[in-house]
Amino acid sequence: MKILVIGHRAMLAHELIPCLQQGHYEVVGCGRPAFDITQPASIQALLAGVRPDIVINTAAYTAVDRVESEPAAAFAVNRDGVALLAKACHTMHVPLVHLSTDYVFDGAQRRPYREDDPTAPLSIYGQSKWAGEEAIRTFQPQHMIVRTAWLYGAQGHNFVKTMLRLAHEQQVVRVVDDQYGCPTWTRALARALTVLCHALRDDRHLSPWGTYHYCGAGHTSWYGFACAIFEAMRVAYPQRHYHLEAIPTVAYPTPAQRPAYTVLDCQKFEATFGFAPRPWHESLRACLQEFSW
Repeated sequence: MKILVIGHRAMLAHELIPCLQQGHYEVVGCGRPAFDITQPASIQALLAGVRPDIVINTAAYTAVDRVESEPAAAFAVNRDGVALLAKACHTMHVPLVHLSTDYVFDGAQRRPYREDDPTAPLSIYGQSKWAGEEAIRTFQPQHMIVRTAWLYGAQGHNFVKTMLRLAHEQQVVRVVDDQYGCPTWTRALARALTVLCHALRDDRHLSPWGTYHYCGAGHTSWYGFACAIFEAMRVAYPQRHYHLEAIPTVAYPTPAQRPAYTVLDCQKFEATFGFAPRPWHESLRACLQEFSW
């Protein structure tokens, strides 16, 4: 079975492609500059040339703050490009797996968000990702949308790498302590997506299409996440001194408004695919063992 991964240079794809290959899939990765998701001809040529059995889209405009000043560029990729991809997949009868975000929620509730909870994105990024989800639902019934949160890994720009850098650059690192979510290791998500592909491979016609949540089990604040990272550094380098300070969101203004609480309920994914999320702090420890500090 052949799987096409769009956005092959994305942080997630660095873990997803080898994980799929270990699952005995033939994997083709593509992305800019050779492929442009905003161009219909580029999408059609790619699908016709590869002829995949499954398409996984990890491509997205993810610079949350920059999106506030570049909304047209974000919607071109996250909504319009996704719509074009969904239409092409439907025409060629290819299932589409698409990655979305916890930022489609406004963070107002205080229980983990389920897949059918109302969405109300606060940022333009969240709005563009929600619009992309709706486009997929409209144009390609054979889809699986997987929302995730707070991704980190050894590749790409992410919170863990930022904390490791700031620990060596600043005497005191100030981190927001009133935004809550679920840290998610890219490798854990890659394994979950591989399990999802197994379900498609085993019986595509009976596959449970729809929207799912998958992220690290448990939740914390950005400050709590940072504390866990710094604790690992203290163990590795006991002679060094690292200082963290918890601050409220109002003390760290950003162009894009972040939701205060986007903990995701992953019970549907576990019940459907038989794959339970690993506690986020366990995944973090495993991930940090692979970092060169």
